[in-house]
Amino acid sequence: MKKQKLVMIGNGMAGVRTIEELLKLDPELYDITIFGAEPHPNYNRILLSPVLAGEQTLEQIVLNDLDWYKSNGIHLHLSKTITKIDRKERTVIADDGTIESYDRLLLATGSLPFILPVPGNDLPGVIAYRDIKDTNEMIDVATRYKNAVVIGGGLLGLEAANGLALRGMSVTVVHLAEWLMERQLDKTAADLLQKSLEEKGLKFLLKTSTEAITPNAAGDRVGHIRFKGGLEIPADLVVMAAGIKPNTALAESAGLHCQRGIVVNDTLQTFDPRVYAVGECASHRGTAYGLVAPLFEQAKVCANHLAEHGIGRYEGSVTSTKLKVTGVDLFSAGNFMGGEGTEEITLADPIGGVYKKLVLKDDRLIGACMFGDTADSTWYFKLMRDEQSIAEIRDTLMFGESNIGDVGHQGHNKAAGMTDADEICGCNGVTKGTIVKAIREQGLFTLDEVKKCTKASSSCGSCTGLVEQVLMNVLGTDYSATPRKKSICGCSDLSHDEIRQAIRSGHLISQEQVRTELNWRTPNGCATCRPALNYYLISTWPHEAKDDPQSRFINERAHANIQKDGTYSVIPRMFGGLTTPSELRRIADVAEKYQVPTVKVTGGQRIDLLGIKKDDLPAVWKELDMPSGHAYGKSIRTVKTCVGDEHCRFGTQSSMKMGVDLERMLFGMYAPHKVKLAVSGCPRNCAEAGIKDVGIIGVESGWELYIGGNGGIKTEVAEFLCKVKTDEEVREYSGAFLQLYREEAWYLDRTVHYLARVGMEYIKQKVVDDAESRKALYERLLFDLKDAPDPWKDFERAGVDVRQFKTIPIVEVGNV
Repeated sequence: MKKQKLVMIGNGMAGVRTIEELLKLDPELYDITIFGAEPHPNYNRILLSPVLAGEQTLEQIVLNDLDWYKSNGIHLHLSKTITKIDRKERTVIADDGTIESYDRLLLATGSLPFILPVPGNDLPGVIAYRDIKDTNEMIDVATRYKNAVVIGGGLLGLEAANGLALRGMSVTVVHLAEWLMERQLDKTAADLLQKSLEEKGLKFLLKTSTEAITPNAAGDRVGHIRFKGGLEIPADLVVMAAGIKPNTALAESAGLHCQRGIVVNDTLQTFDPRVYAVGECASHRGTAYGLVAPLFEQAKVCANHLAEHGIGRYEGSVTSTKLKVTGVDLFSAGNFMGGEGTEEITLADPIGGVYKKLVLKDDRLIGACMFGDTADSTWYFKLMRDEQSIAEIRDTLMFGESNIGDVGHQGHNKAAGMTDADEICGCNGVTKGTIVKAIREQGLFTLDEVKKCTKASSSCGSCTGLVEQVLMNVLGTDYSATPRKKSICGCSDLSHDEIRQAIRSGHLISQEQVRTELNWRTPNGCATCRPALNYYLISTWPHEAKDDPQSRFINERAHANIQKDGTYSVIPRMFGGLTTPSELRRIADVAEKYQVPTVKVTGGQRIDLLGIKKDDLPAVWKELDMPSGHAYGKSIRTVKTCVGDEHCRFGTQSSMKMGVDLERMLFGMYAPHKVKLAVSGCPRNCAEAGIKDVGIIGVESGWELYIGGNGGIKTEVAEFLCKVKTDEEVREYSGAFLQLYREEAWYLDRTVHYLARVGMEYIKQKVVDDAESRKALYERLLFDLKDAPDPWKDFERAGVDVRQFKTIPIVEVGNV
C-alpha cells in the first residue's frame, strides 16, 4: 500500500516529539519530510543556558542526531524556511524553491522573541535569546567585551544573565515589573531569589522601562542603554528576554484561523482537517503553552490522530513551574497569589534561604509557592490537581508529605508516591512511566544511563533525587505507593490489574485470547507484555493455561543464568541449604569434566557453577542429578537456614527442618519476581530472615513471620506479619501470603512493592484475620504446585526445547 505523505514545518522539540510518538504507533503509515530553518538537527532548547554557561556543548544537547532521521526514513531539509503553504494543491514551498506535496501537514513553527520597539533595537550586539545561534553569539561577545544588559527578569533572562556572568561579563538585569519572575513567584520568594543572585554578582534595575539603545563611539555596534528617567549605563551586549509570541505568519498567509496562536481543536487539528499544529505556535481553547510538558502532551494526542487511531483528546494542561534558577530551587503552581475567600499558610526562614506559601480554599490546596526547599512540590501539585481534601492534614500540611502520618503518607520516597503519568523532569517533559519503562526494557542501572536514554535529570538537575529514587524503586527498594494507572506497555492502555481481572472473569487461557478480547494494538505483543501475560495466565489458571516458553526471558527458557560473556551459571537446588557428600562429589565431578572456571558459594547457601557453555547444559543437568535451583527465574529461589536447635546451643526451633519443608512445598513456584525465604532458629537471626520476602524467626513459643524484606540496592527490612505456634501454621500463613502476592502483584514487582501498594492491613485481613481466605489461598497454592516438573529431568512437561542448546555449525562455502 502506498504510504501517505506527512510534511512537518519546524524541527523543534514539540514537533519531533510528535513524530517520535507517531513512529511508535505506526512506523509504516507515512513518508515523512521535515523542514527546519536551522542547520542543526533537533536539540533541547531548554539546555541552551548550560551551553551558555559552559557546562554543556551543542553535541550534548542534541535530542535526535542525523542518524536518527536516516534510520527512520525521514527526509530532513535543514537551513530551509517554508515561505508558502498552498492548501488547495496541498504543497509547501521553501525559500530555495523546493516544493513538497503532503497528505497531512504538521505545523510546529514555535514562537518568536518579543523585541522591544525602541530606537536602536537593530544595532549589532542587540540579540534575542531563542536558539543556538543566539547562544554562540553571546559566547563570542563575552570573550571580547565586558558589559551586558539583559532585558527581562523572567526565567530565560535570569539564565542568560547567569551564563554571561559565568563567562566573566558584568551583567545588569532590567525588569519592568516590581519583582523578578512575577508570573511564577510572589514578592517574598522573588526578593529571596534576587538577594541570592546579587550575592553572585548580578545587578538589578526593577520597575525600569527602556527608552533607547544607543551605539558606541565608533557607531558600529551597541554601546549604551538609556532608561526612562534619564539613567544610562554601558552595554556592549543587550539581550532581549522580554517574552515570546506564537510564530503564526506562515499559517495566517495560508488562510488558517489564528488568534493568539494557530487555533486548534482537541485533536490538534486546525479548521483544515489535513493541517495540524503543536507546540508554542498552537492556541488551544485560547491558550498558547510555553512549557515543555503541555507541548509533549499535545504531541502524544496529535500523533494518535495522525496514526488514525482517533481516540486521544487534548483538553488542556494543568501546569506547574518547578525550576532551578542559577542553582536555586523554585516551585509554583495554581493560584499562589491568593485572593478573596482564600487562606494562606506561610513558612519563612530568610537566613536559611527557605520560603513556602500554601494557599487554601474550602479545604483544598489551590496554590503553592516555594523557594529553596521544593522537596514536597510534587505532592503539593498532586493535591491541587486531584482536588483532594486537606482537612485532616491541615496542621502538618506545611511540613511535607513525610510528616503526614497515616493520612496520605508515602514516606520519604517521593517518587514512589507518583503515578506513571506524573512528570519527574520538568525541563524535558519526562514522566515517571517513561523512566520506569526505560529502566525495565533497556536494563538501565545508573543515573547516567537514565540521563542518556530519557534526558531526565540532564538539564537543571533539580529532579536528580527523584530519578535516583525511581531507579531504586524499580531495581528493588523503597517502592511505597500505587500509580493511579500503570498500563502494561505500549500495546495496551489497560493496567496490570485490569488485565488480571479480565483473564479471571473471562476465563482466558491463552495470550491470543487476551490480545483479541482486550483489543491489543499489536497482534503478537512485545517483549514487555508477553512475559507478563504468560505469568498472569499460568498463575490464574494453573494446569489449564499453557505455558509459553518463548514468552519467557532467556534465563527461564534455558533454565540457567546467562552471564556477561555468554556462558551460563548453574545452581543446583539444596533444599534448606542442606546437602550430602554424594551431591558434593557430583558437583565436583561436573565442574572438573566441563572445565567450569568458577565454583562459588552463593549468599543463599548454594553452590554456583559459573562459566558453563550453553551446549553443555543438558549433559550438566543429567550428570548433576539434582533438582533445579530455579536461580534464573521469576520464581522461588532459596530458603536460607541456620542450624537451629538441631545443633546450636542458642536455638529454640528446628530451622533446618522448617527450611527444607518450605522449599519442598514451594518447589516450582513461579511468581511476579524472584522470591527468597529464610528461617532462623532463634532471635539472633543468623539466617538474615529480616531482609527476605518471607522471613521466619523461631522464638520460645513458636515462630514469628515477617514479609516484604529485600536485600537489593537499598536494604528493605521485612515487616512483622504475625506470630504462630506450629510448623503447619508457618507453612499455611507464609503460603497464603505468597499466593496472595502471586495473584495480585504486578509482573516484575517484588513483595516489597506489592506490600507498599496494598498495605499491611490489607494483607493481615486476607491472611491473618480471615481464616477462610487464608485456607483458600493456601489450597490454591498447593494445587498450583502439585506435581511441578523439574525442568532438568522432565523437558517435555517443563516446556524445555532441547534444540535451543544445539549450536548451528557455520559452513564456509568456497568459490564455485
